[in-house]
Amino acid sequence: MAENRLKTGENVPETGTYKVDGFVNEEDSSQQDDTEIKVEKGEQFPPSPTSHKAVYWKKS
Repeated sequence: MAENRLKTGENVPETGTYKVDGFVNEEDSSQQDDTEIKVEKGEQFPPSPTSHKAVYWKKS
């Protein structure tokens, strides 16, 4: 797992655009999700707006 991945519920460290970089739950790993969101520093990362599941986010 990459160190620069952040997951649903964690605080956003830097304002910017983030992309889904995998599912937190291994059972969901067969699904594809290429959602990108814009978030502000200090907000919490949401679940994916597409799948509504907990995901890892990576700055894009």
